[in-house]
Amino acid sequence: MLVVGFPAQAFGTNCYVVAPAAGEQCVVVDPGIGVVDRLDEVLAQHRLRPAAVMLTHGHLDHTFSVAPVCGARGITAWIHPDDRELLADPAKALSMDLTAMFGGRLPYAEPDDVAELKDGAVLSLAGLEITVDHAPGHTGGSVMFRLPGADGEPTCFSGDVLFRDGIGRTDLPGGSDALMAASLRDKVLTLADETVVLPGHGPSTTIGRERAHNPWLRGLGSPGPRRGL
Repeated sequence: MLVVGFPAQAFGTNCYVVAPAAGEQCVVVDPGIGVVDRLDEVLAQHRLRPAAVMLTHGHLDHTFSVAPVCGARGITAWIHPDDRELLADPAKALSMDLTAMFGGRLPYAEPDDVAELKDGAVLSLAGLEITVDHAPGHTGGSVMFRLPGADGEPTCFSGDVLFRDGIGRTDLPGGSDALMAASLRDKVLTLADETVVLPGHGPSTTIGRERAHNPWLRGLGSPGPRRGL
């Protein structure tokens, strides 16, 4: 499996391109702010053809470029229904301070073709088998994507649910401490230690490392860094 990740121009949001191999179809995960040119370079370098865009949640720093990426290729954007309204109005999930950061107006367009993700669904896209885990807490529609990896190391795109040494913030509209704790307990801690975690922000990690070192997993509520928009 080929995975290429790079940070967006704003908020350090990781955009990922995932394919069975170079020269194949691929999926794009979380195309954030200012990623279009870099994404085009990655696609050309590896001779990849996007088949779909997968969104871990509806925050603007993960969805900003979804319309141009999908529209240029006539492909579908996938998102959980609990975050579906954020594709039409991303300001609903922002604090007043964040909305003001964009000057009160968000230069944003909704993609033409949107499909809904379901918890436990296994999607066959671009020659990949992608399992969807609904993991609310950062937003109501936050999800993680799991793929079987090479050499017995499965891969999890965790969005803003889990980071290296931290978790996603829960203080924005749609966030919930109780739901985040349940997601960490029922969706994250049940994964195998060798699972490679590719988060929405920051460096990669593994479930085993986070189980041992992440204060939010060790204590399910202990102080530690929270990140996200």
